[in-house]
Amino acid sequence: MLQESITKLAGVGEKRAQALADLGIVTIENLLSYYPFRYDDIKERNLAEINDQEKVTIKGIVVSPPVVNRFGYKKSRLQFRMMQDRDVFSVSFFNQPYLKDKVVVSEDIAIYGKWDAKRKALTGMKILGAKQEGDFAPIYHVSKAVRQQTLVDLIRKAFARFGDQIEENLPLSLMEKYRLMGRKDAMYAMHFPQDPDQHHQAKRRVVFEEFFLFQMKIQGLKKEEKSEKHGIVISYDVERVKEFTQKLPFKLTGAQKRVTNEICRDFLQPKHMQRLLQGDVGSGKTVVAAIALYAAVTAGFQGALMVPTEILAQQHLGSLQQLFDPLEVHTALLTSSTKSKERQQIIEQLQQGEIDVVVGTHSLIQEGVDFSNLGLVITDEQHRFGVNQRRGLREKGFQPDVLFMTATPIPRTLAITAYGEMDVSIIDEMPAGRIPVETRWIKRGQLSDALKNAQLELQNGRQMYVICPLIEESETLDVQNAVELYEELKNYFAPEFVVGLLHGKMKSEEKEAIMEGFKENEIQVLVSTTVIEVGVDVPNATTLLIMDADRFGLAQLHQLRGRVGRGQEASYCILVANPKNELGKERMKIMTETNNGFIVSQKDLELRGPGEVFGFKQSGLPEFVAADIVADANVLEVAKDEAQNLWQKKDWQLLPEYAGLFSYLKETDKENQFFD
Repeated sequence: MLQESITKLAGVGEKRAQALADLGIVTIENLLSYYPFRYDDIKERNLAEINDQEKVTIKGIVVSPPVVNRFGYKKSRLQFRMMQDRDVFSVSFFNQPYLKDKVVVSEDIAIYGKWDAKRKALTGMKILGAKQEGDFAPIYHVSKAVRQQTLVDLIRKAFARFGDQIEENLPLSLMEKYRLMGRKDAMYAMHFPQDPDQHHQAKRRVVFEEFFLFQMKIQGLKKEEKSEKHGIVISYDVERVKEFTQKLPFKLTGAQKRVTNEICRDFLQPKHMQRLLQGDVGSGKTVVAAIALYAAVTAGFQGALMVPTEILAQQHLGSLQQLFDPLEVHTALLTSSTKSKERQQIIEQLQQGEIDVVVGTHSLIQEGVDFSNLGLVITDEQHRFGVNQRRGLREKGFQPDVLFMTATPIPRTLAITAYGEMDVSIIDEMPAGRIPVETRWIKRGQLSDALKNAQLELQNGRQMYVICPLIEESETLDVQNAVELYEELKNYFAPEFVVGLLHGKMKSEEKEAIMEGFKENEIQVLVSTTVIEVGVDVPNATTLLIMDADRFGLAQLHQLRGRVGRGQEASYCILVANPKNELGKERMKIMTETNNGFIVSQKDLELRGPGEVFGFKQSGLPEFVAADIVADANVLEVAKDEAQNLWQKKDWQLLPEYAGLFSYLKETDKENQFFD
């Protein structure tokens, strides 16, 4: 019943249902688990104990009639006087004239607001109802279409009508082991706690539940995909792979050797490989990918490398061709802009096994693309290779091993736990001789000096990136900013240097032409939005100028910084920013103090939280309602261990103790067949 539509609740018609859906509330359970992000302390206080500018609840008697004064469009002030004991003070509500009817002379009233001790006045925020439950008022993320009070009223209605249908979904043994509150009581106390301790206990329960249910799905997936029936053995030619690595134009680092061995060990197992390869910007993940692909080819399998952008696909293909062509390993490129005739030819060659390694975007797993003998799929950066894509390949008759690569350095324990169905390999060592990028933070007023220094680099034959400020959710403004900056810099550097422009609204061919011109040094200064963020490799670029750097997260700034420092010359990253607060200043300082992506990532997690750092939709990291994978990392670890222990029990789904858990997972996770 909790999975029923929100429209089953009285007072929720089509229009309100849409407004709630915009908040992510579609079912009754969504509503009941739409928890507050904070609580206001609304217990009544005496005037004598209140501090200046404190937010408090004051109860008293209305001693003057309410008066509404209007000024300007939709602006008003509701005023009246109140008395507590013998103290009389004034009360004002701004832009809430409709509250006038709730203010009645000689009647008691309780108001939550901000106290001004000097003026002996209360700026009201809300009038509290007579039936206020507890000393804490929940505050939710709401919208213009859904007010706080509307949401509170709906949640109360939902508990009144559906509360008895909230069934326990954790086994009794775990509840007793960790002294967890019952599910129904915890959900109610998350909204309407009687005191801080009750809220603490409710949150403990809800956080554990979220993590445990998530880990049950993850560990189930891991068990299913690691089972021998889903795996393939890639019996690669050890001698040929050794010879290949020895002939590379550089020596592998110890970390690269270690992770290559981990991948090769997986190949020889009859279980399905699911491995996450993490490595900081410039640590050499692509070479490891090349060795893995070559190993698969020596065993008679085909390999596929999926990347987020066409520019990156072309770049990877170029790198692989240099390594593979002398060995007669046949490669191909398949993206959405591949011409139909060429596309058809590539698809036929893949089906016939004439292509060994194909590089491309998500086009690789679309309908109509079939392989002769696919053994390894490597996905780079934003392409989280999800359950459905893996299932799609299996339905085509393939059980490929999967390697997921990311340059977003997630702290190891977090990676192991959040990407629970994957084994984790980390390249934690940089290639020898790589010069760390020098990062400087300057204010906008110092920009002319930075441009003069950049000009000296250009005169020495180097190149430069200029990254435009990012405007939230507005590609049009992004482009506008980029064009304006491009025009300014074109005038500044003319006629000595050529300035190019790259942004997200350009056609693929235009982007490719600009990037090619930059690679060939026909363009010396490239003004760009963040389309150059991931993986683009131009060793001659030594200066990176990021405008309004405080608009970016630390992890993103670090990714951008990785575009320079790829050659043998000293490189510079200039952050142009006038942060408005201490947090912004702290972030700029962190960037100037370390080049270590794992430290940057950890700081970003601490300062901003995982949602903003990773962008859940891109990274595949889970999004939780009450739990926080950083602050509650220890609970996540415990939940993972408990889920692993349970999946090791034979036929746990049939045991009476787990009936509630199994029923809940089956109802809420229909896409995973292991709960059928």
